Amino acid sequence: MARFPTWVVIALAGALSLSLAGCSSTGGKRAEDARKAAAAQGRAAVNTPRWTFAMITHSGDGDTFWDIVQSGAKQAAVKDNINFLYSHDAQAQQQAQLMDAAVDKKVDGIIVTLAKPEALKAAVARAEKAGIPVVTVNSGSAQSKAYGALTHIGQDESVAGEAVGQELNARGRKKVLCVLHEQGNVGHEQRCAGVAKTFSGTVENLYVNGTGMPDVQAAIGARLQADRSVDAVVTLGAPYADTAVKAKADAGSRAEVDTFDLNAKVAAELKDGTLGFAVDQQPYLQGYQAVDLLWLYKYNGDVLGGGRPVLTGPQIVTKDQAATLEEYTRRGTR
Repeated sequence: MARFPTWVVIALAGALSLSLAGCSSTGGKRAEDARKAAAAQGRAAVNTPRWTFAMITHSGDGDTFWDIVQSGAKQAAVKDNINFLYSHDAQAQQQAQLMDAAVDKKVDGIIVTLAKPEALKAAVARAEKAGIPVVTVNSGSAQSKAYGALTHIGQDESVAGEAVGQELNARGRKKVLCVLHEQGNVGHEQRCAGVAKTFSGTVENLYVNGTGMPDVQAAIGARLQADRSVDAVVTLGAPYADTAVKAKADAGSRAEVDTFDLNAKVAAELKDGTLGFAVDQQPYLQGYQAVDLLWLYKYNGDVLGGGRPVLTGPQIVTKDQAATLEEYTRRGTR
């Protein structure tokens, strides 16, 4: 057997020790992260039946808010061994038809938004009659219980609006332009009404066609040019915040731009001071909790809320939280 000098043995032992330590602290962590990622992407955490849940929203095309809702729902669906189906239509009658189609497919649970409640009332009733549990999310909290849904998950839009009014007071604002981009959406009306309830200054509602950003920009810019006393613009969705910023620049206005909802662009503009504040209703949580709640109901008969909405907001976020939020928005969870 070959013999090695003592110093060689010590050196080899040290190198092996460092190698093992490196595997443990670095490679081991990478392996653990990879394992967790794989589990999150494709493995259920339960062995319950593979139920099918359908989510039908009032989203238009390209709305980043609903991408975040879906992200949460899909994550919960993986964990709960759920076959998740998503569909949407900005037109209420078409949304109701999509819900009817889900009932015809005999899905095991339905998640639906009630932005225009009356148009969805009959569709919700048909689901209930078919024995399909329904959870409402995001909009329609006032109608959810009356329509027979298990519960509602989202923020109270009136409370959120009131929080905005209070924040504007704290910032010394005097006249606010509240931009409504979807006429007939009860949640949007509630937001602006909530602002007016607590704001000590003047609130003016501006209705715009949210399907065309150039038109939105032109409408906001024209109003800011016509009334120089407007010192704050509040948009009701994250994609419209940057459009309002551009309209402000076009008009040469000094008004602060604030917004409901959050996305990566909003987080970046909070960080650099382009926006004053945002109201986060945590859409990821709305999607995640809706799927999880339906699973709990199917598995164990559980219902959250005790007959009241399960609130996911509002949370006022400013430049102080922007750096942390920016990280979360990049991965699509805030």
